[in-house]
Amino acid sequence: MNEGWKVFWLFSIVFAAAFGAERTFVPDIVPVAFADVPQPLWAVGTAVVLRALELISGSVSLIALILMCGVWAEHLRQVQLHAQDRLKARFIEK
Repeated sequence: MNEGWKVFWLFSIVFAAAFGAERTFVPDIVPVAFADVPQPLWAVGTAVVLRALELISGSVSLIALILMCGVWAEHLRQVQLHAQDRLKARFIEK
């Protein structure tokens, strides 16, 4: 279970770094070059790469979070079932 949280935090950090880098280095550049708005080619390329990193790392982070919440819910269900079994066993003994 710890590995899932490591994946979540790692890709959350990558997302934050890419988001911050995009806002810092190419704040007014659209990742799609429009013909009527002149934009430097290096800035468009950088914006495309940083946006791709944002989207990929954000997606992986969200998927990891959803999976870890599912694992946590399953663990809680197992704990509840075990507690119910112990309670039934205690009443059967009496």
